[in-house]
Amino acid sequence: MQIPIARPSIGQEEQAAVASVLASGIIAEGPVTKTFENEFAKYCGAAYAVAVNNGTAALHAALLAAGVGPGDEVIVPAFTFFATASSVSMTGAKPVFADVLQNTCCIDPASVPELITPATKAVIGVHLYGQPCDAFVLREICSDQGLVFIEDAAQAHGAMINGAKVGSIGDLACFSFYATKNLATGEGGMVTTGSVAFHDRLRRIINHGQSEKYIHTEIGYNYRMTDIAAAIGRVQLSKLDGFIQARQENAAYFNEHIRVPGVLTPGIAPGCTPVWHQYAIRVTDDAPLSREALMAYLKEKGIGSAIHYPVPLHRQPVYEAGITLPVAEELAASVLSLPVHPAVGEAERKYIVDCLNEVVS
Repeated sequence: MQIPIARPSIGQEEQAAVASVLASGIIAEGPVTKTFENEFAKYCGAAYAVAVNNGTAALHAALLAAGVGPGDEVIVPAFTFFATASSVSMTGAKPVFADVLQNTCCIDPASVPELITPATKAVIGVHLYGQPCDAFVLREICSDQGLVFIEDAAQAHGAMINGAKVGSIGDLACFSFYATKNLATGEGGMVTTGSVAFHDRLRRIINHGQSEKYIHTEIGYNYRMTDIAAAIGRVQLSKLDGFIQARQENAAYFNEHIRVPGVLTPGIAPGCTPVWHQYAIRVTDDAPLSREALMAYLKEKGIGSAIHYPVPLHRQPVYEAGITLPVAEELAASVLSLPVHPAVGEAERKYIVDCLNEVVS
């Protein structure tokens, strides 16, 4: 049995949608993109959605719309994908790294207030692995301090906290539709917001700074989504709740049946409904195999695995912040993602668990 760590769920419906766009002759940004934006905003419970060409562009555009630029600081979690910090650097601002929580791997809100300085402009809370961060607490901190709160929901389409979907809580929220995401268009992204001012600025930023055709009121970028990607996205959005249910069933099975000493399964914060973009166990020193040995063992069994992420941001050579963030460093040294995507069915998830549990027999 061969079980990859990720597999896009693309079917005939997506192929037909793309063929329809190709036949229309409108293959760049057009009416299909607008419809996708409206449908995605409604799904998230947001007033507005602006489609872009990838998740990093979504973060960069959101930060620019929030007025982040040279001399500013933006607080970000130290344990996440690189783009959360690099998008801040792309504006000329400085990312300031916060430690994270062990149970969810998301930013620790208690660490944020002490990092706020007169230069702080925004805080980015990442819903890592599809686990919602403490978004309402972060929003309150930002509101009290006059800061912009941005949700990095690149891995969390459809996740919920206290009955609200991610993408509807922050001042701005950013999504990725990369090929392995829960909703995939190959490349693509979205920014949601409840602010008409942010929405209007985003429209200019992603379209060369144009306020109207050939009238450029600021320096912008070519970050537009194509109707080809949007057509795939619309079909994927109609399937998203089913994809989420499959991931949740797989994660619940893993949580119940993985029984390996020294291997910790992920926690779920109260009031949160994760969507399990990744299912990341932690391989501690008490486990029968090291993380690397366990990866090799799983590979022999035909089971894919991956480390998301082996180097925390404050230890990346481009940043090397000279600080110690113990939880982020511990997670980077111990996390290991197992296949949890919708193509993992009952037989596959049982096989994964059986192979893991055989490590101690």
